[in-house]
Amino acid sequence: MTWSIVAHDAATGAFGVAVTTCAFAVGARCPFVRAGVGAVATQASVNTMLGPMVLDLLEQGRAPAEAISEAMRADHNSAIRQVHAVDRHGRAAAWTGGMCVTWCGHETHDGFSVAGNMLTDAAVVASTAATYGAQASLPLAERLLAALERGQDAGGDKRGRQSAALIVASTESFPDIDLRADDHATPLDEIRRLLAIYQRDLAPTQHLFPRKANFSGADPDTIEAMWKQRGLPLRFTR
Repeated sequence: MTWSIVAHDAATGAFGVAVTTCAFAVGARCPFVRAGVGAVATQASVNTMLGPMVLDLLEQGRAPAEAISEAMRADHNSAIRQVHAVDRHGRAAAWTGGMCVTWCGHETHDGFSVAGNMLTDAAVVASTAATYGAQASLPLAERLLAALERGQDAGGDKRGRQSAALIVASTESFPDIDLRADDHATPLDEIRRLLAIYQRDLAPTQHLFPRKANFSGADPDTIEAMWKQRGLPLRFTR
């Protein structure tokens, strides 16, 4: 099941995964990102342990092709798996097992990879990859989502639609963006709606949160000033 795109934004150093499928809660099982290391999607008959395993190998310095190959050797059911990954150098690699349900396949490019199975035909992966490659001016999250939307227009999962997820990580040990539509008639539309809310409500305040460069985050006065600016009559207890 599923098709997805994994990508590295060389300009910002961010990693992202966007994925959609006709199955429940794909965001809980398929996408994995690690800041400074890479992005992985594990799909088809999902083995969720492959995501962290491939990321660990990338963090040890293995190239994506080598990391995926080693992971597949450990999985005796590798013929029904599909895994792809990209690292901090923009190297991408993919595995589509020989027993994955058709249509199945992948495309790897400099900085990103697209892979899918149980799709209407090859146009889904091809359209997703072509759109991502043509939208270099967009922010990473927008670019990933636009690519999946074009793949959906090309046919998508041949069983229909149910869930989608979008995850982007840049400098922190937690994602900048982590959005999921677990059970929705048009999951990519729902991710598009949630991304707009993120950009309106959360992105402008990201600098206030504790981060590696500022472990304690914004002080109470700064947070109260932000509340006041938003018309919220709130104050910390003093």
